[in-house]
Amino acid sequence: MDAAQFASLVAGRQAMVYSIAWNYLHDTALAEEIAQEAFLELHRCLPRIESEAHAANFLRRVAAHRAIDEGRRRRWQSRAGLEDVAEPVAEPAAGDPMLDRALHRLVDGLPGRSRMIVILRFQEDLEPAEIAQILEIPLGTVKSNLHRSLKVLRKRLEHPDRPLSSRDRNQNLRSRDRKGVVGVNP
Repeated sequence: MDAAQFASLVAGRQAMVYSIAWNYLHDTALAEEIAQEAFLELHRCLPRIESEAHAANFLRRVAAHRAIDEGRRRRWQSRAGLEDVAEPVAEPAAGDPMLDRALHRLVDGLPGRSRMIVILRFQEDLEPAEIAQILEIPLGTVKSNLHRSLKVLRKRLEHPDRPLSSRDRNQNLRSRDRKGVVGVNP
């Protein structure tokens, strides 16, 4: 792949990579940084890239894993100053904005990998098999995790003021694991 082909690939996939990172982190600067890292990693691995579809899958995988890692890192860091707060990004004005904000908030409340699965499925419109390949987990794990996550989101949408019971939380969010493995019961 020559420089012109690589530049064309970057231009064609830039929005996809940024979208994965931004939808997971809701931070413009971090999403841009992750996108840049993904393209640098692609450039380093160019000799092993077989096709444009392989490159797109590679970029999704790198962006998803880096976003999950950054989300974990941010969870452990304390944020004290106003300078650390991300500036709001205008969202597209499609549908009901109140419902969109509520859904974003609910999805943000899911555990890391569950959140990435929901984002890849509904925001990026990927099939479960593609998600399994990107996140390098079994297809059955993706499907069961997606099912549990949607069940939790429905319950939270129906009863936003009521916190989930411990039974519901344990039953529906078993994907939380200290090692980050999805689908393993603690």
